[in-house]
Amino acid sequence: MAVATVKRVDPQSLNLKENVVAINRVTKVVKGGKNMSFSALVVVGDSSARVVGFGVGKAKEVPSAIRKGIEAAKKNLRKVHLLDNTIPHQVLGRYGAGMVMLKPAQDGTGVIAGGPVRAVVQACGIPNVLTKSIGSHNPHNVVKATINALEQLRDKNAVMEMRGLTPEKM
Repeated sequence: MAVATVKRVDPQSLNLKENVVAINRVTKVVKGGKNMSFSALVVVGDSSARVVGFGVGKAKEVPSAIRKGIEAAKKNLRKVHLLDNTIPHQVLGRYGAGMVMLKPAQDGTGVIAGGPVRAVVQACGIPNVLTKSIGSHNPHNVVKATINALEQLRDKNAVMEMRGLTPEKM
């Protein structure tokens, strides 16, 4: 089954909240010594518009890396299909060796997730969901697997249209 292409979302009209998931200090060894720099993985989202995105920024200082990550994340926003307060169905997202399973949850459950998965789920505004991170614990792969899982979510009308059914047949 082919996945539909993702439409670009305009970040200017949204109330985006940033969340720094991971900061990594990296060193490049050169002839004159070691060059240190920082890499930042950032998740941005608008919980009211159900929009989420991630980005990576690299710079010599941490604030500059975070700022670059936020700008990259704003260019990478996606819309998420949800029910009222949970996801419509169970889904498994994969990226590299990282896998993330998302399951619908009843009202009052909250976000049962850890680390990078929690950052993505809270950024897109899902109040009740159960998650399980399987395989790699690398924050980059886990964030990308979570975004992959959220992209696989389909609402009822889209599935009926894809199958060629009308609402009267249901």
